[in-house]
Amino acid sequence: MLMGNDIKKIWKIPSKEEIQIIHKAIRPFIFRTPVISSSSINQRLGVEIFFKCENFQKTGSFKMRGASSAMLALTKEDKIKGVATHSSGNHAQALAQNAKHLNTKAYIVMPRKAPSIKRKAVENLGYKIVNCESNIISRQSKLNQIIDQTDAIYIPSSDDYNVIAGQATCTKELLEKVESLDVLIVPVGGGGLLSGTALSAHYLNPNIKVIGAEPYTVDDAYRSLHSGKIKRNESFNSIADGLFPSLSNKTFKIIQNHVEEIIRVSEKGIIDAMSFIWEHLNLLIEPSSAVAFAAIFQQRKRFSGKKIGLIISGGNVDLNILPYHSFVFCDNNIKTLNINQDGNTSKNEQNIRF
Repeated sequence: MLMGNDIKKIWKIPSKEEIQIIHKAIRPFIFRTPVISSSSINQRLGVEIFFKCENFQKTGSFKMRGASSAMLALTKEDKIKGVATHSSGNHAQALAQNAKHLNTKAYIVMPRKAPSIKRKAVENLGYKIVNCESNIISRQSKLNQIIDQTDAIYIPSSDDYNVIAGQATCTKELLEKVESLDVLIVPVGGGGLLSGTALSAHYLNPNIKVIGAEPYTVDDAYRSLHSGKIKRNESFNSIADGLFPSLSNKTFKIIQNHVEEIIRVSEKGIIDAMSFIWEHLNLLIEPSSAVAFAAIFQQRKRFSGKKIGLIISGGNVDLNILPYHSFVFCDNNIKTLNINQDGNTSKNEQNIRF
């Protein structure tokens, strides 16, 4: 069971020593996920990729690391009040799982159109979901109402130094396993994973170039890095629902200092990456995870001959879109072609929205 005050609340950018302490503290509550490679993928792309498979993590994503780190810093008084958050799903699951260990209350705000697999995971742990719209204003408004009513402790998905330090342990494990990487590529939404990755790379091997990846349609990190100011997403027309949150002040500062660039990828590129990973690694990964591999595939000439670390951030994907679905794009809307067992296809005119 999680024990209170096992680690301290972090109030500034986590140091190497703090990340090491947190890694030791959360080990009972996370898996040390495998690192795999594929000779067929490497030969096809002319690179050497090492996949850190957080899709095998508890609750199906890297979010368990940050949530465990934040929960371990709660005081006895905090645990009596309970915790609250808003999330597209993976952070919600991780927080709910940790709250279950602590036997404390958890108040979870999630978009109505969040993938059903993520919503069911929270509900199966015994917690009720408060619905909201996909935009940050709706999410934050619902959360504020809950906190006003309950006095619960807000644990953000990324805007928290304990969370960032927890996410940093993922890359710490990867670099302990694989030496002399040239590049690290990870998805970026709120920036918890990317900033944690950047810190671990900076402390353990500052020669590694750290690159983020995100969809064209949800490209706040790209615009923020180029403008020097945090930009918000105004569109949420992407299947990568986990990347809808924008950067925070905490994550942006780290990304500015330690991230080389952000690569944007298309929706088709994301889907092609999911399919490619399924075909070559037999792994079902969620769209938000696939953006990192899509970035390599999109710029494979640039990465030719490089030794690359890639974090598969999660695998919580609704199976009703796999494996017998392919996708077509019409007027920027996503539609499906249902591929039947006999090979025949029929168009489903309902747009996919998460």
